[in-house]
Amino acid sequence: MNTTSALFYLFSAVLLGASFLVITARNTVHAALFLVLAFFSAACVWMLLEAEFLAIALVLVYVGAVMVLFLFVVMMLDINTDEVRRDFWKNLPLAGLVGAVIALEMALVLIGGFRVTEVPGTDAAAVQAGNTKVLGTEIYTLYLYPLQIAAVLLLVAMVAAVSLTLRRRKDSRYINPSEQLRARKADRLRIVPMKPVMSEPPAVKEGGQP
Repeated sequence: MNTTSALFYLFSAVLLGASFLVITARNTVHAALFLVLAFFSAACVWMLLEAEFLAIALVLVYVGAVMVLFLFVVMMLDINTDEVRRDFWKNLPLAGLVGAVIALEMALVLIGGFRVTEVPGTDAAAVQAGNTKVLGTEIYTLYLYPLQIAAVLLLVAMVAAVSLTLRRRKDSRYINPSEQLRARKADRLRIVPMKPVMSEPPAVKEGGQP
């Protein structure tokens, strides 16, 4: 076993362990941190497979943006997940069965990629250009239409998310700044003239007692 194989098994073991801890962690912040570790391990595996672009994209997009945002949201909201995770172990057999079926389907789909008939990377031009340039050329030539469809779907999802967050909630108090700027003194304060009223002194009885 050479160094590359040893590192591959090491990062793969860390990836599997971090993925399992993401599901079983009772603290949401710890689960997010384990997911960051899983992303880093997957990026290291892709680096060993000479897929530098995918590794850097995974670190920059997911670890650097998505997971940091998710971690901040979780820490600010302080969500209590005890009630949500109450029936976790009760549903474990069904979840394990569904996970096994999904893993079997993925294995059947991806098993053809392990049957390599020739050594990849024999094209001298592709090796000289680098996998990032070759990947960009393939995406924007052969897979241009699927890329445009994915971009349209992401745009629709972004517009839908913005429109959902802009809905006016009935349980929240809203202050219109324009109405505050148009306020006048007469709208805030009104002086009402009132005549002074004096009460009569109590009558004094005989003996000096009121």
